[in-house]
Amino acid sequence: MTATLPPARTRTYSWADPSVYRKAGGRNGLDTLRLILSGELPPPPITQTLDYAAVEFDEGRAVFTMRVAEHHYNPLGSVHGGVIATLLDTCTGCALHTTLPAGLAYTSLDLTTKFLRAVTVESGRLRCEGRVISKGRTTALAEAHLYDEAGRLMAHATSTLLIFRQPASDGSESQ
Repeated sequence: MTATLPPARTRTYSWADPSVYRKAGGRNGLDTLRLILSGELPPPPITQTLDYAAVEFDEGRAVFTMRVAEHHYNPLGSVHGGVIATLLDTCTGCALHTTLPAGLAYTSLDLTTKFLRAVTVESGRLRCEGRVISKGRTTALAEAHLYDEAGRLMAHATSTLLIFRQPASDGSESQ
């Protein structure tokens, strides 16, 4: 017997050309992120893909929110761990980004994630808060906590991040 599948749901979204950030260079990380928050720069494509948004940036701190939806689900009927990890990674990275002067960039070296509860649409709006724990000349350590709408801790992550001079648009190092 052949099962009849339910009608497919669709989702359409748009994003801005990410080269806009490179063209808007010359700013420190906190100023750049605040321009994204104010709408003067578009949000990064990944925020459009997973449908989450920045809500606050301060020195060494970043906060994002996300409304859970079916398109985040795995076959078990909960949010895929990769979606949660991406949100935590964004939060730790942006927390560090707020501390960087113009010309410096970062990348995650690792992300250690602890999933504490299943996240579903019933979790409501998620709030992810990240902060820098320690920052050196070439590496930093940051953490992020993910809470559901009721304020319960859903996941936690720590990330080691590499700090480096951002390459110029021609491929050389920026000054």
